[in-house]
Amino acid sequence: MKNKSALALIAASTLIAHTAWALPSARDRVYTADQNSNTISVFNPASNTLVGQIRLGNPRPDVLSPLYKGQINVHGMGFSPDHKTLLAISNGSNSVVFIDTATNKVKGTTYVGRSPHEGFFTADGKEVWVVVRGEDYISVIDPVTFKETRRIQTDLGPGMVQFHPAGKLAFVVSSFTPMVDVIDVATHEVIKRIKVVSPFSPFLQFTPDFSEVWMTHKDVGKVTRIDTKTLEVIGVFDAGFISNHLAFANFRGQTLAYVTIGGENVVKVFTTDKVPRLLASIATGALPHGIWASDDHSRMYVGLENGDGVDVIDTASNKVIAHMAGGQAPQALVYVSNVVESGDGANGTANLVPRSNNEPVNIGLKPVIGEGRGFVVLRNLGIVDALEVALFKLKPETVYTVYLEGQGTVLGRLKTDVKGATNSTMIGPVREAVKADASIKTQRLIIMEGNKAVSAEQAVMVSTN
Repeated sequence: MKNKSALALIAASTLIAHTAWALPSARDRVYTADQNSNTISVFNPASNTLVGQIRLGNPRPDVLSPLYKGQINVHGMGFSPDHKTLLAISNGSNSVVFIDTATNKVKGTTYVGRSPHEGFFTADGKEVWVVVRGEDYISVIDPVTFKETRRIQTDLGPGMVQFHPAGKLAFVVSSFTPMVDVIDVATHEVIKRIKVVSPFSPFLQFTPDFSEVWMTHKDVGKVTRIDTKTLEVIGVFDAGFISNHLAFANFRGQTLAYVTIGGENVVKVFTTDKVPRLLASIATGALPHGIWASDDHSRMYVGLENGDGVDVIDTASNKVIAHMAGGQAPQALVYVSNVVESGDGANGTANLVPRSNNEPVNIGLKPVIGEGRGFVVLRNLGIVDALEVALFKLKPETVYTVYLEGQGTVLGRLKTDVKGATNSTMIGPVREAVKADASIKTQRLIIMEGNKAVSAEQAVMVSTN
């Protein structure tokens, strides 16, 4: 018994030592693409702190000048197999920026077609493929010369591309067409088109064993699974309102899927069984969007589109254990290991600037008449504020008006699409009126249908804070 106890103690000590060694290192970095501030936020996952930002452009609304030369809407991200190069894709300025991860310095920029969304290196690192979502092709770029070498025809609106590590196949989802294109990497030809449940997919990811590709459908709140050998859909399941990105973690011999559900402010954890089961819903900050696992799967890093930062999830407990403040409206997020030469925390800060943006104010909405849903985020832009309003489940192709309670002044008008959804940004000095301060009478936002006179009782929705 003594020998067994000693062996058990040694085994436990070894496990603890291994776990401590495997946790995220100060040599690793987490990056977010910050769409409103046009920055890349750089985080140290060992200390859960913001190291600084790579400034690729000016914050909104400075980008409206005809003389503006910076990047606009920094949105997508990718990285090279050797982790030495980071990609940043800006859909407003149609650019692909190549960043040296050791120095945080831009080493090249390629301009492509209308509204690129995401990009990634091929498995051998010799090419960069960037999906040009505003058109119908993939731009293939030489990462040494930063020149476009060819275009690969796809269905309209390619949304993201990922490469199977075997190097033979690429999988491309779409934002406008209910199809997945499977491409032969060597010939650059589409070899199969797989029909899926929805035309809008912003993200795909491989399971850790690469046997499946999972893709989110943001518009209908579903996830599709595709077998990478048979190239057939093997399952579709409901995930939740505004299903954004997903990631996987191996834990205690089980592979779990983590899906950011933007409309519910949670990350949902599913099994990867033939019929996935919901294991947990982890509450996060406002509008979770990008997500990526640490190399050892002990952590999930979640970008908060309306929270301007990153939440850190411990996969053992499925709880948020830290929050890191970052740039405005983070979209894509990646975890890249071993990019800093030394792990003492003193390196890796070259060419970074401090965070310049303030914390956002998130404003909840509740329906008064009907079943509308939505959210509002208020960001300070110096002497003015940006009020971003997103509305869903309203009447299609209908105008709605946003008022501030007690005032007849219109803050803005929005028109829904054929699905009854709309998103718009309004500029004005509104922060003082809506901020949560006990010494100031808070005024609610009131959303009316059409041009009806403002009335909280007849409103479609009103703010909850």
